[in-house]
Amino acid sequence: MIRVAVSGAAGRMGQAVCAAVEGADDMQLVGRADPLLGTELADVLPDAEVVVDFSTPDTALANALACLQAGVHVVIGTTGFDPGPLDDARPPQGGGAANVVIAPNFAIGAVLMMRFAAEAARHMAKAEIVELHHDTKLDAPSGTAARTAELMASASGGGAPPIHSVRLPGLVAHQEVILGDLGQTLTIRHDTTSRESFMPGVLLAVRRVGQLEKSPVVGLESLLF
Repeated sequence: MIRVAVSGAAGRMGQAVCAAVEGADDMQLVGRADPLLGTELADVLPDAEVVVDFSTPDTALANALACLQAGVHVVIGTTGFDPGPLDDARPPQGGGAANVVIAPNFAIGAVLMMRFAAEAARHMAKAEIVELHHDTKLDAPSGTAARTAELMASASGGGAPPIHSVRLPGLVAHQEVILGDLGQTLTIRHDTTSRESFMPGVLLAVRRVGQLEKSPVVGLESLLF
């Protein structure tokens, strides 16, 4: 059994992760960390093998560094922070190394959308990205859109496409990549209508994070393809 704790457990994504872990036959939920629940990450780390972080952009980095210092693997779904310091993080002397998976989006369809957009960018002249999320999302552009733009720029050898962000009630998570060329356009769109769509990807990352040959890993595509 993989012992899992969830950081940001009182949020909507955190609650969904807790339910998914509890429903998995090979996992045990050993802790919920969230200020709204009166618990800190330090309270749940001793019992955890893997922490899933869906906290906030201003706490995610510190949470991840604390996990690594404790020798606990971490799967990060929080976006809007600079993960750069994780590249140089080292385990404590005499402690076991821990791994990091950072995924801007855990929905399998969204990962495929990014892959298809990167391939299309090789062949179409220009592109723009429109990302649409619920009005309580803290960061803009979204991590998914930023990752898509990065992948498209790498694939095409050109600049990153512009990103347009929409925040409205009634939305969950949606993204369009619109590519244009002589006399034609191509639109690649992914819609998330329920946070349950993220859970298979989260559980995949929890199962695989301890087996990584390198760390940190960015993007669920690194575990899928």
